Formats: sequence, C-alpha cells, structure tokens
Amino acid sequence: MGSELDWVDVVDASEVWEGDLLDFDVDGEEVMIAHLEGGELKAYQGICPHQEIALADGDWDADTSVLLCKGHNWEFDLRTGQGLNPSGCSLFEYPVRVTDEKKIQVGVPRDGQRRYNRFPG
Repeated sequence: MGSELDWVDVVDASEVWEGDLLDFDVDGEEVMIAHLEGGELKAYQGICPHQEIALADGDWDADTSVLLCKGHNWEFDLRTGQGLNPSGCSLFEYPVRVTDEKKIQVGVPRDGQRRYNRFPG
C-alpha cells in the first residue's frame, strides 16, 4: 500500500477460531475478519459492494471460503476478496496481523479515504 498504516487492535486472537467470520468497528469503518481453514486471517470491508448489507451476516462456507451475502445472494471468495457472482467486483482488503501479545490488528491506511468498494450497477 502506498500510504502509512495505523495498526488498530481489534480482538484477542484466541477469540477468533478457525472457520469464524466476525465483524468489527475499526476506526469508524465496518471490517470483517475471516479466519480461513488452514489458519490464515483476512480482513475486508464489512459492507457488501452492492447495497448496505453487513457481509458477516451472510452464509459463509468455511470449507470453500465462499461467502453468500444475505441481501441478494452475491458471492465472494474470502481467500482473495474477489466477487464470484457477479464477477468483476471485489472487497477492499485490509492488512491484518497478529502481534506477539496475540492481538489481531488491522492496518488502516492514513489517507483519510473511506475504504469501501462499490460495484456500479
């Protein structure tokens, strides 16, 4: 990323189990954290690019990493953030890390911009 990041403590790592999908307010933005099968953590915008629907309320298949938005059945691959149905859209991905103190942190760019991809149409 081109801008500097503010690393924000979100949750203790012990509270996010493999297969979990949770949403959090991070510096005023909806962010969802997915703990993928195999242990990888991903952080994405928490609102669907289609309409103002919380993605963490959708149906997530942890085995395939596919999230189905409950609003209009849009599908996203949470390994990459890419839209599957429809294709051509994507979720904004935040950097995420676990500290030595076992805190999950999300990196928020200091550019002052809202990090929320919208899909035209």
